[in-house]
Amino acid sequence: MSAIDTRGVSRDSLFLMADISVESRDVERIKVRNLSDSGMMGEGTIKVSSGNRVTVDLRNIGEVTGKVAWTQGNRFGIAFDRIIDPKLARTILETGETKAPRYAQPALDCEPDPIDPRNLRKL
Repeated sequence: MSAIDTRGVSRDSLFLMADISVESRDVERIKVRNLSDSGMMGEGTIKVSSGNRVTVDLRNIGEVTGKVAWTQGNRFGIAFDRIIDPKLARTILETGETKAPRYAQPALDCEPDPIDPRNLRKL
Protein backbone atom coordinates (compact mmCIF):
# COMPACT_ATOMS: atom_id res chain seq x y z
CA MET A 1 0.00 0.00 0.00
CA SER A 2 1.19 3.52 -0.63
CA ALA A 3 1.06 6.20 2.07
CA ILE A 4 -2.11 7.58 0.51
CA ASP A 5 -3.84 4.18 0.60
CA THR A 6 -3.21 3.66 4.33
CA ARG A 7 -4.89 6.90 5.47
CA GLY A 8 -8.30 5.23 5.26
CA VAL A 9 -7.34 2.27 7.46
CA SER A 10 -9.18 2.16 10.79
CA ARG A 11 -6.86 2.96 13.71
CA ASP A 12 -7.30 2.42 17.41
CA SER A 13 -5.99 5.45 19.31
CA LEU A 14 -4.46 4.37 22.57
CA PHE A 15 -1.51 4.87 24.82
CA LEU A 16 0.54 1.85 25.78
CA MET A 17 4.18 0.98 26.09
CA ALA A 18 6.00 -1.52 23.87
CA ASP A 19 9.53 -2.77 23.34
CA ILE A 20 11.17 -2.25 19.96
CA SER A 21 14.35 -3.53 18.37
CA VAL A 22 15.69 -1.78 15.25
CA GLU A 23 17.75 -3.88 12.82
CA SER A 24 18.17 -6.51 15.61
CA ARG A 25 19.97 -4.04 17.90
CA ASP A 26 19.25 -3.33 21.56
CA VAL A 27 15.65 -3.24 22.75
CA GLU A 28 14.20 0.13 23.75
CA ARG A 29 10.86 1.18 25.26
CA ILE A 30 8.48 3.32 23.17
CA LYS A 31 4.95 4.71 23.41
CA VAL A 32 2.37 3.32 20.99
CA ARG A 33 0.08 6.20 19.98
CA ASN A 34 -2.20 4.35 17.58
CA LEU A 35 -2.51 0.83 16.31
CA SER A 36 -4.23 -0.77 13.31
CA ASP A 37 -4.24 -4.28 11.93
CA SER A 38 -1.43 -3.41 9.51
CA GLY A 39 0.71 -0.89 11.38
CA MET A 40 1.25 1.54 14.23
CA MET A 41 2.55 4.96 15.18
CA GLY A 42 5.25 4.96 17.84
CA GLU A 43 6.97 7.70 19.79
CA GLY A 44 10.30 7.63 21.57
CA THR A 45 13.91 8.68 21.66
CA ILE A 46 15.02 5.71 19.55
CA LYS A 47 16.67 6.68 16.26
CA VAL A 48 14.95 5.13 13.24
CA SER A 49 14.98 5.85 9.53
CA SER A 50 12.52 4.99 6.79
CA GLY A 51 13.15 1.46 5.63
CA ASN A 52 14.65 0.17 8.92
CA ARG A 53 13.53 -3.36 9.83
CA VAL A 54 12.01 -3.49 13.33
CA THR A 55 10.57 -5.99 15.78
CA VAL A 56 7.90 -4.66 18.17
CA ASP A 57 6.75 -6.60 21.24
CA LEU A 58 3.11 -5.62 21.77
CA ARG A 59 1.12 -6.52 24.89
CA ASN A 60 -1.13 -9.60 24.40
CA ILE A 61 0.01 -9.87 20.75
CA GLY A 62 3.71 -10.69 21.00
CA GLU A 63 6.52 -9.85 18.62
CA VAL A 64 5.56 -8.35 15.27
CA THR A 65 8.09 -7.57 12.56
CA GLY A 66 7.78 -4.70 10.14
CA LYS A 67 9.41 -1.77 8.41
CA VAL A 68 9.60 1.92 9.32
CA ALA A 69 7.37 3.68 6.78
CA TRP A 70 7.91 7.30 7.88
CA THR A 71 9.51 9.45 10.57
CA GLN A 72 8.68 12.90 11.88
CA GLY A 73 10.61 14.19 14.89
CA ASN A 74 10.37 11.59 17.65
CA ARG A 75 7.33 9.86 16.04
CA PHE A 76 7.42 7.18 13.38
CA GLY A 77 5.12 4.84 11.49
CA ILE A 78 5.64 1.09 11.17
CA ALA A 79 4.06 -1.12 8.49
CA PHE A 80 3.70 -4.65 9.86
CA ASP A 81 4.68 -7.73 7.85
CA ARG A 82 1.51 -9.54 8.95
CA ILE A 83 -2.02 -8.58 9.96
CA ILE A 84 -2.71 -8.43 13.73
CA ASP A 85 -5.81 -7.94 15.88
CA PRO A 86 -5.24 -4.50 17.47
CA LYS A 87 -8.07 -5.01 19.98
CA LEU A 88 -5.96 -7.64 21.76
CA ALA A 89 -3.55 -4.91 22.91
CA ARG A 90 -6.39 -3.31 24.92
CA THR A 91 -7.56 -6.58 26.46
CA ILE A 92 -6.64 -7.30 30.04
CA LEU A 93 -5.92 -10.99 30.30
CA GLU A 94 -6.45 -12.63 33.68
CA THR A 95 -4.11 -15.58 33.72
CA GLY A 96 -2.70 -16.90 36.96
CA GLU A 97 -1.89 -14.09 39.38
CA THR A 98 -1.83 -11.40 36.67
CA LYS A 99 -4.85 -9.13 37.09
CA ALA A 100 -5.77 -5.55 36.32
CA PRO A 101 -4.46 -3.03 38.83
CA ARG A 102 -6.82 -2.46 41.74
CA TYR A 103 -7.80 1.01 40.49
CA ALA A 104 -8.95 -0.56 37.19
CA GLN A 105 -11.12 -3.24 38.81
CA PRO A 106 -14.83 -2.64 39.41
CA ALA A 107 -15.85 -1.45 42.86
CA LEU A 108 -17.45 -4.07 45.08
CA ASP A 109 -21.02 -3.49 46.19
CA CYS A 110 -20.88 -4.38 49.86
CA GLU A 111 -22.36 -3.11 53.08
CA PRO A 112 -20.07 -1.07 55.31
CA ASP A 113 -19.09 -2.59 58.62
CA PRO A 114 -21.67 -1.82 61.32
CA ILE A 115 -20.62 0.88 63.78
CA ASP A 116 -20.02 -0.38 67.29
CA PRO A 117 -21.49 2.27 69.65
CA ARG A 118 -18.84 1.40 72.27
CA ASN A 119 -16.18 2.81 69.95
CA LEU A 120 -17.92 6.17 69.48
CA ARG A 121 -16.42 9.17 71.23
CA LYS A 122 -18.76 11.09 73.46
CA LEU A 123 -18.77 14.87 73.11
